[in-house]
Amino acid sequence: MGVFRDGMCEAMVLRGFAPKTRTAYLSWVRRLVQFCRIAPDQLTPDHVRAYLLHLTQERKLSSSTFNQALHAVKFFFIEVLKRPLVLEGLRYQRPPRRLPVVMSEEEVKRLLGGAQSLRDRALLETAYATGMRLGEVTRLLITDIDSKRMVIRIEQGKGRKDRYVMLSPWLLETLREYWRRLKPREFLFPGEGGKKPLCVSAAQKAFGRARLEAGIRKPISFHTLRHSFATHLLEDGANVRKIQALLGHRSLQTTEL
Repeated sequence: MGVFRDGMCEAMVLRGFAPKTRTAYLSWVRRLVQFCRIAPDQLTPDHVRAYLLHLTQERKLSSSTFNQALHAVKFFFIEVLKRPLVLEGLRYQRPPRRLPVVMSEEEVKRLLGGAQSLRDRALLETAYATGMRLGEVTRLLITDIDSKRMVIRIEQGKGRKDRYVMLSPWLLETLREYWRRLKPREFLFPGEGGKKPLCVSAAQKAFGRARLEAGIRKPISFHTLRHSFATHLLEDGANVRKIQALLGHRSLQTTEL
């Protein structure tokens, strides 16, 4: 894409897009150009429509992935080609509304008991006891743990927002034991070599091993710890808006779901 790629990169940087979003948007536009086999500045709404139909009918993308592709192409037309993109009768797709799977407190205990190392247990306990997203847990620094105030600072979570979550006494005890034995220096859960955070796939594998050991057959993932944290707080009488703040949700409707 050459100059068009550079122009799109500059436009996204100026708009403050996150690195992952920039990578995804570039990928969708590159696939559009490859699909149509035409120079980027020669693209028309008909080309885009044919591409989107391909994504829907042949690739069978989920609604959220389809919407991201449409966002990317619209951004390219408006910000780089300086042309409006009018697609008659085509709208963003409405994603299906599904309730999240939640573990019971007994299942959470079994899962934590199934962790195969102290690091794995500390990782899973931190996710459940704070409701953090997977990427937020793996990026935690030692200095984010404030044992005097009994809070954990999450810096630049989803939506580029900082927030604090509670640090429970039992989680603090686990983290202290973990630190005494493994002595991480910068990242709370360092990756190989200790200079980078633990990769997401390694954390997911730790969850998978614990789930297998615990014998839990529900369709759960690492993110289920976050759903379970919120649900158990609600069942214990916590205010929904307090849970919203702890989760870092922009919309109260997301928290209520």
